[in-house]
Amino acid sequence: METFFTTSEKIQHIIKSFNLTKTLFVSSILIGEAYTGKKTLVRYLFPHTPIVSGNNQKEVTEALENYDEIIICDFEKLTNQNILDFSNKRIIATANYLGNPSIIDQLFAFIYTMPSLKERPDDVKFLRDNFIKEAQSTLMIEENDIDQKSIPLNLTSNSKSLKKSIYQHLAKHTMNIDDIQEILYKYLYTHFEGNNNYRKHLGIYEIPLIQAGLKKYGSQLQLSQALGINRNTLRKKIYEHHID
Repeated sequence: METFFTTSEKIQHIIKSFNLTKTLFVSSILIGEAYTGKKTLVRYLFPHTPIVSGNNQKEVTEALENYDEIIICDFEKLTNQNILDFSNKRIIATANYLGNPSIIDQLFAFIYTMPSLKERPDDVKFLRDNFIKEAQSTLMIEENDIDQKSIPLNLTSNSKSLKKSIYQHLAKHTMNIDDIQEILYKYLYTHFEGNNNYRKHLGIYEIPLIQAGLKKYGSQLQLSQALGINRNTLRKKIYEHHID
């Protein structure tokens, strides 16, 4: 059975509205950005209802013939929306965008809007913690090795980008020198083309070296001494690599 956590007032209102109309043969659609949890929410509310995808026209048609209640995900991908008949049926649909407003109004008694994760900070914290635990298990990382506050969270694609940003951060920050060298080897082997490859790929090493040094020492003079190079040479490299 699906579970769904939220502290969002908007989503709690959606849940309350769905529960109030469960005994009625009326259809509802939940519209919102991809990866906001629309499918998880309707599966949580209707755990035993057959679910089909708008990607499969035939599957949707057969489900409408055989069931009085179905969930249709990716409703916007259905090409025959104008000929659908929801009479005496309860349809729960999800869509990433509205599509044709007049058809939506004709088919659905209730239209809900799912807020993005950017509008749900407490939900983000919950998902972050779950994704971190999942990543720890998958990547076999000790809990003490993680500074959770330092993980940059990417919400541009909601839970998809959030999960990806966590996995990428943990993978990158638990690598050892052998892992780093293997990644560099594979990248360089793939991108060795033409001539002058030494200068072409030198920035791969110099840019992070200079950036880390500047952050650590906060002074070009101290960094030039730590690197064992002339201060003017360091300034030149900072300029060449467009390092702020």
